[in-house]
Amino acid sequence: MEGYTAHDKLKEVERELFWRHRVYPKMIATNALTQKAAKRQIGIMEAIAEDYRRQAGGEELPLNQEKEAIP
Repeated sequence: MEGYTAHDKLKEVERELFWRHRVYPKMIATNALTQKAAKRQIGIMEAIAEDYRRQAGGEELPLNQEKEAIP
């Protein structure tokens, strides 16, 4: 397994949060997911993102690496 940095992990968590915010309302509307479950799952993922933000603050990025903006 490759060694992934906190920045790598944070980028993926932020991508997942973007999609959860986009998809979960539709899932709630079709009763595929409860609002309570959606809120909990997003909350957990936001907590994970915050953990990685703290960890990533102590890492140095390579000079050519830029953080991609999430649409």
